[in-house]
Amino acid sequence: MPYYRRVGEIPPKRHTQFRSPEGKLYAEELMGVEGFSSDSALLYHRHLPTAIVNAEVAEDFRGPLVPNHPLKPRAFRSQDLKWSGANAVTGRRTLLGNSDVVIGFVVATEPSPLYRNAVGDELLYCQGGTGTIETIYGALRVEDGDYVVLPTSTTYRVVPDDELRLMTIEASGHVGPPRRYLSTKGQFLEHAPYCERDQRGPTEPLLVDGEDVEVLVRHRAGLTKFTYANHPFDVVGWDGCLYPWVFNIRDFEPITGRVHQPPPVHQTFEGPNFVVCSFVPRKVDYHPDSIPVPYNHANVDSDELMFYVRGNYEARKGSGIEIGSLSLHPGGFTHGPQPGAAEASIGADFFDETAVMIDTFRPLELGEAGTESEDPRYAWSWAKRGPDWS
Repeated sequence: MPYYRRVGEIPPKRHTQFRSPEGKLYAEELMGVEGFSSDSALLYHRHLPTAIVNAEVAEDFRGPLVPNHPLKPRAFRSQDLKWSGANAVTGRRTLLGNSDVVIGFVVATEPSPLYRNAVGDELLYCQGGTGTIETIYGALRVEDGDYVVLPTSTTYRVVPDDELRLMTIEASGHVGPPRRYLSTKGQFLEHAPYCERDQRGPTEPLLVDGEDVEVLVRHRAGLTKFTYANHPFDVVGWDGCLYPWVFNIRDFEPITGRVHQPPPVHQTFEGPNFVVCSFVPRKVDYHPDSIPVPYNHANVDSDELMFYVRGNYEARKGSGIEIGSLSLHPGGFTHGPQPGAAEASIGADFFDETAVMIDTFRPLELGEAGTESEDPRYAWSWAKRGPDWS
């Protein structure tokens, strides 16, 4: 979990009078998860955060999901999706999803509308480009390799500098570091592959003036467009342990061993019925008879989605997988390295590869972007023959 942070001006005692230089009482807002029983932050607004002047139904930009049926491994090419003037909220396209998580992708070139996801936390992964994520807590600069954790109901917008490539992971609950990395009081333990020093949070308030400001809100019934009497970025200060934060994949310290290590050593985040893992450049197995690439394995309880973002992925050579591709290996299918990859990996001492993996514990279904970008040859790449093989 993020550690305690204090940004901007706050009073010495919570829930006491705190006034502007003109004598106006600032409005407190407690942002808290699990009712009043878990992490929270206390924000101080110049205006009432409750003052809305309109609410209307907004058209949902998510398309329908269809089952992975017939069941088979699939590959998708985000690099082939078409974009024109997209923003990082309404421009995101759905690759895959289920009742726990929706996974999308966007190449954003325009500022997004103000947005709030009231269903669950969002985790963004920046595959390339730079930009600023403006939030009610302050602004965060993002660049290639950054994970961005946006807590439930954080109002934000994404402002690209040029072309910002983002994988979007929208949870139905909360996302954070794996519990086994944390002490009972929430500090990262010594065996954790990253720690508090690797996290970046807002450092100063972001104050924006404005009236009749629209905010798009996702909730369990759909999308609503609120119009606020004043701009929601009016927080003069806040403190607490609940806020957006950034962690770069290059700061993940890989755990290696004499023989091949299982995927949990790469785990970076956990969410409701899914985990996120980071595969980074690393020294590989040093047993004299080791086989560095993964062994064949059956996903008995989960679907495995891998997003290939940099380097050379040894186990997938010859499969059509390239940078920007994603592979889906569903539960019920035994998967493993491509033919010849195990033998070719013997003697290797370093893998130059970067990938983000999402393991879900309910089946993933296909979104419209997944259907559009699928490589139909991938399922037959182990046998080199099949319905779409030529």
